[in-house]
Amino acid sequence: MGEDRHPVECVAALVLNEATVLAEERKPTKRVVPGAVALPGGHVEPDESIEDALRRELKEELGITPLDVRYVCTLLHRSAEFRKLHYFAVTQWAGKVENHEAASLRWVPVTAPHELDLEVDRLAVAEYQRIYGAA
Repeated sequence: MGEDRHPVECVAALVLNEATVLAEERKPTKRVVPGAVALPGGHVEPDESIEDALRRELKEELGITPLDVRYVCTLLHRSAEFRKLHYFAVTQWAGKVENHEAASLRWVPVTAPHELDLEVDRLAVAEYQRIYGAA
């Protein structure tokens, strides 16, 4: 019951290139939402800041280092675990986007968030557009 009351801290990135956002098709072997098309991200480690977790996850999953990071929103999401997702927009980065962990990567039009499988990710894209304007 205690775990259910306290969501797991997580980060997620809207990696933006012109009018598209980068999405990952999660491997079918993943414990949480296997096979889902979702925004990249992951858990915040103990004693790690949210920003450090974002940088680490982007380096691990995509091989990039974010240069321009903007806070978007924080949303609660219940799947195999109760998560508190901190979303950040990344409009500039160093390095070449590479697939290190997902089944595949794809660029989804910001105007077509329905291509993302998780409602929480679609809400974050809508919130990005509301705050910062279209891509």
